Amino acid sequence: MGRGLHPSWDDLRAELELPAAFTPAVLAEAEQAVAVAVPGADDQTGLDFFTIDPPDSMDLDQAMCLEATDGGFTIRYAIADVAAFVRPGGAIDLEAHRRGATAYFPDLRVPLHPPVLSEGAASLLPDQTRPVVLWTLTLDATGTLTRTEVRRALVRSRSKLSYAGVQKDLDAGTAAPQLLLLREIGTRRQALARARDAVDLPTPEQEVDDGPDGRPRLSFRAQSPCEAWNAQISLLTGMAAAALMLEGGVGLLRTLPPADPQAVASLRRSALALGLAWPEGTPYGDVVSALDAQQPAAAALLTLTTRLLRGAGYVAFDGALPEQPLHSAVAAPYAHCTAPLRRLADRYVNEICLALCAGEPVPDWVRGALPSLPAEMSGSDRRAHAVDRAVVDLAEAIVLAPRVGEEFDAVVVESTSKGGAVQLADPAVRARCQGSDLPLGQPLRVRLVTADATTRKVAFERA
Repeated sequence: MGRGLHPSWDDLRAELELPAAFTPAVLAEAEQAVAVAVPGADDQTGLDFFTIDPPDSMDLDQAMCLEATDGGFTIRYAIADVAAFVRPGGAIDLEAHRRGATAYFPDLRVPLHPPVLSEGAASLLPDQTRPVVLWTLTLDATGTLTRTEVRRALVRSRSKLSYAGVQKDLDAGTAAPQLLLLREIGTRRQALARARDAVDLPTPEQEVDDGPDGRPRLSFRAQSPCEAWNAQISLLTGMAAAALMLEGGVGLLRTLPPADPQAVASLRRSALALGLAWPEGTPYGDVVSALDAQQPAAAALLTLTTRLLRGAGYVAFDGALPEQPLHSAVAAPYAHCTAPLRRLADRYVNEICLALCAGEPVPDWVRGALPSLPAEMSGSDRRAHAVDRAVVDLAEAIVLAPRVGEEFDAVVVESTSKGGAVQLADPAVRARCQGSDLPLGQPLRVRLVTADATTRKVAFERA
């Protein structure tokens, strides 16, 4: 988005105080690390690994190789071995702790690690031999995890696939055998998730990209089935990591407290008021996971449901186990471990699990960082949320600025005595709406009264 009468993405990055570039010391250390990185000890380059990511992604954290066995399935999940390139206490390490995670804008990424690593030597790009942390997960016929093994290895991805391409092949019946296994394993894991009352909100993501005219474009994108199956592999690995660390008495968990029963009861009353079925005694995860987000009442309930999923954080432990180890949306203990190129915590979790599986002491540099990691990652989460919200708010304001005074068809997704929020289909906008007692979950004709790119404020009123 070029500079003009409205702020640019560069302006937004400056306002949010995101780092513009890596220092010469960090870049020099990265170049040296690429030249001397220690390869994985176990050569698994003969296996048929593949990646699935958005088409333009270059920071590829995960590759998988799936196999059906007599008793179930074997998943080999290769995670980029960032620790093979990053020296503890070095310039790259200190900068990664300062950044916490990669930040995403429509025009570029603000990466956690220098691109020579994150989009080069450490990325699991096709036809390149790479050091990885290799998770071997053994599943029975139901998809239940029965054995976990973690070790360092070398792998070579054969294919860089996209979600759209994978889904197209599956729908057409032309998918490769491993993609059929992805669907089979994924659906079994989804069934197990429903059985343990996990929560999966089918809310379309609000996305922003730059159009050919240099102005931002807004869209709602629903997750494809193959994305959900792919996510189940990552969730399974995170659950396996959490189990290893809890058994070993040392680790870093991603946690989410259970939803307050009164809040769940309030959500159920809202569902019934919206005309949505919620049989007595049915867990809220079962209800919301089955909603069709295209329906106005369902869109409203999904918006309200996000209030039950607040309070996510990290907890580190070394000795005494945490009092609350659960991630309530996963409905199990869970850890972030599958995206070390883009998220700081994952490198530490992988090192802990490697040590525990090998029966070796957890490295001192890992143990020493554990006490400060929860606060560092919580700060990173807040920055990521601020970036995502600011990008969408700015895009909405720019897209709508020429249309102040126009009327739109919308759906009310929030309603309070002081106002609410509405969702438009075209353009793909969610914004505040003035007026009390808005009809929750109902279509509403609204008028745009504010669209200010400088303040990133958009507001509607009942037409």
